[in-house]
Amino acid sequence: MPANPAPPHSATPDNLIERCLQGDQAAWDEIVQRHRRKVFNIAYKFVGRHDEAEDLTQDVFLKIFKALNTFDRRANFQTWLISVSRNLCIDHYRSVRKERESVDRSVDAGELSLASGGIDPLTALERTDRRAFLQRALATLPETLRTAVLLRDIQELSYHEIAERLSLPEGTVKSRINRGRHELARQILRLRAEDDAAVEQRAATAQPSEPE
Repeated sequence: MPANPAPPHSATPDNLIERCLQGDQAAWDEIVQRHRRKVFNIAYKFVGRHDEAEDLTQDVFLKIFKALNTFDRRANFQTWLISVSRNLCIDHYRSVRKERESVDRSVDAGELSLASGGIDPLTALERTDRRAFLQRALATLPETLRTAVLLRDIQELSYHEIAERLSLPEGTVKSRINRGRHELARQILRLRAEDDAAVEQRAATAQPSEPE
């Protein structure tokens, strides 16, 4: 009678990697469980927001999974994983920074298709300086959502092209784009309301000039 396989918590990194490369989903789940907190902490240092760090952590693990067959078994797996995670987070940071600089140079409110959730944010863009207004709204979005919206609505990439560029499933890409558009619409309306309130406040507090 064959011996029972070792329970997941007692499996060695080498054993988990071997099983994972053979298609054992449970082995990969165990790797993620063991190292998720470390990867999340690295991601959080780069993005500074919990939701963005969660998204970035998922992206990092997906890329680690794809690179698992390149790991040298003679090395320490955790050291390798942390090094790869840090490098991927650096790449992400540089990519987002480059994307943001590109938007600062070229974004135009008229180029965005923003209808989402019954909200038409273009109705909130009645001011003459729409470009600056849109940039303000974009700056409030989490980087993961902003990147997805920019790739789709500014660069006009297909869902498939975006999925390949970000190494994400198309379903995740579509979800981020929808969430990003909805949040962008919400921020546009919020910023406009704040600006209108500020104008009204200045008008209310303005003192009439004394008669000559």
